Amino acid sequence: MEYKFKAEVKQVLDIVINSLYTDKEIFVRELVSNASDASSKLRMQKLSQACKISDDELKIEISTDEKAGTFTIEDRGVGMTSAELISNLGTIAHSGSKAFIEALKESKGELGEGLIGQFGVGFYSVFMVAKKVDVFTKSEADEAAHWSCDGSENFTIESCDKPERGTKIVATLKDEYKEFSQKSRIRAIAERYSAYIDFPILIDGQKLETRQAIWLKSKSDLKPEQYEEFYKFQTHAFDKPLDWLHFKSDVPLELNALIYTPSENTERLGFGKTECEVALYCKKVLIDSAPKKLFPEWMRFAKGVIDSSDIPLNISRESMQDSGLSMKIGRVVLKRFLKHLAEMSKKDEKKFSEFTKRFGTFIKEGAAVDFEYRKELTELLRFESSLYADGAFVSLADYVGRMKPNQKRIFYACAQDRAAIEASPYLEAFAKRGIEVLFMYEPIDAFLVGNLANYQDKTFTSIDAADIELDDIPEESKDSSPISSEDIDALKSWIKETLGNEKVSDVISDGKRLIENPAAALNADSLTPQMRAMLKAMNPDSKLPPATVKFEINPKSEVIKNLNSLRKNAPDLAKLVLEQLFDNALLSAGLLENPRSMAKRMNEILSKVKP
Repeated sequence: MEYKFKAEVKQVLDIVINSLYTDKEIFVRELVSNASDASSKLRMQKLSQACKISDDELKIEISTDEKAGTFTIEDRGVGMTSAELISNLGTIAHSGSKAFIEALKESKGELGEGLIGQFGVGFYSVFMVAKKVDVFTKSEADEAAHWSCDGSENFTIESCDKPERGTKIVATLKDEYKEFSQKSRIRAIAERYSAYIDFPILIDGQKLETRQAIWLKSKSDLKPEQYEEFYKFQTHAFDKPLDWLHFKSDVPLELNALIYTPSENTERLGFGKTECEVALYCKKVLIDSAPKKLFPEWMRFAKGVIDSSDIPLNISRESMQDSGLSMKIGRVVLKRFLKHLAEMSKKDEKKFSEFTKRFGTFIKEGAAVDFEYRKELTELLRFESSLYADGAFVSLADYVGRMKPNQKRIFYACAQDRAAIEASPYLEAFAKRGIEVLFMYEPIDAFLVGNLANYQDKTFTSIDAADIELDDIPEESKDSSPISSEDIDALKSWIKETLGNEKVSDVISDGKRLIENPAAALNADSLTPQMRAMLKAMNPDSKLPPATVKFEINPKSEVIKNLNSLRKNAPDLAKLVLEQLFDNALLSAGLLENPRSMAKRMNEILSKVKP
């Protein structure tokens, strides 16, 4: 018998076929999901009737025929009566599964929550690629029926000879979509979207490798080996994850999440910028493998799965109606993840140290730019410290808790490694006074402390800053300099005149930071050396203004004493020595842009030294 779609239904069908979906392959996901729905319905019906039915009996079979240009999918689920064919396939957006869930909720509580629903909607996606669709179906309550439609305004329903319960859909593909009659193509699509379907899927007789959706299971029912196996399957990784967070939330959204931290940071290994691999599912069906607004940029190291049945999908189920909801889901998960990291830092310091070594840069990036989570992220920051020679990490809270009674600043030093900091002329003054200094080795560190500015009202200050005031060292005599005050003043004036105002803004000798080292370049600029290096790396052709430097000399140093003597007795050699000393200080401060002249000058100095 021939039927006609309602006028408004025909219009919606045209939209589905021509413009609703961006990816034509989505129809495979929809048909597999519908087959899973039908199978779940039958399983639940049998359970309510105290009858058991195995998942193998409820297998989903897909067959392809390149020669005939067809795609066929068949399930052993509840099937449909002729009336249900008219209701479910004759009305767009009518959902037999949805109605079934509502009926189950009235009598069986949450029994039907695993069903996907929206049968009538997803089914019509097949018309994107098919010029004709035939549905053969049989329920236990009626004779077999055959529904057929070529995508026009008419469809037919007639009886047929189908001995087994269930539904079989045969799609005769359009010429331009014959690719969907290829086994390899269909297999790849099914693996991508339907890897966690509850029932066996066979493609041309070959079983598809599927996995259990372990994120929906209770943590108490899972072993570490299962988490690790799932991680490898989901992310195509070969190594074990460093850590994972598995939790369920009912408010403000119903969701299940399994978030992994990988064992290695590929950005650190030079593989380029990584991408977040936390996939979004709706009741075990993949919706988006990489939602763009799920997490902030600094969480891009995360991998895993978030599954929520609260997602209001658009009619195509291809994307979310409300991108703001994606961010809301992300916030729920992110807050739990940050809480998880905070707990790890207290309960498992060894694992958290490993996390910091591999992914601490991402936490720093977030603390620098993400105002919403800055407080939580700042507490997770870890740095090496002058207090521990073994490179143990300390938190900012640890540092502040150990500060001197009158100390108002958090002192830090930036360099490429620990050895460079310890060899610099700046650390010794703090070491002599027992003042702890945080060691920072990464390019982002200067950007981080610049954005944070302070922690618990303590200002971040680099140990090479010019405005640091330090207390006297008690055991040292204030009058220990063998150079007269007149000579010191004359030496400073000569240095300032020789180097020029464009190189030094001031020459000082009464500072308290130089103990053994002869001189130091103190940064009096708003741009730190690390910021200069970062700006230069971002734009190599840019010309930055010269750094503002104060030059501090140590009158107690033998080098400065000799320089003072050379100033009087060998002014030409003294000038060379001063320039070399100044460049050495700039090099230690990270402010020397062109060190090539140093070698030539050193050779010239050596040539003037007489035995």
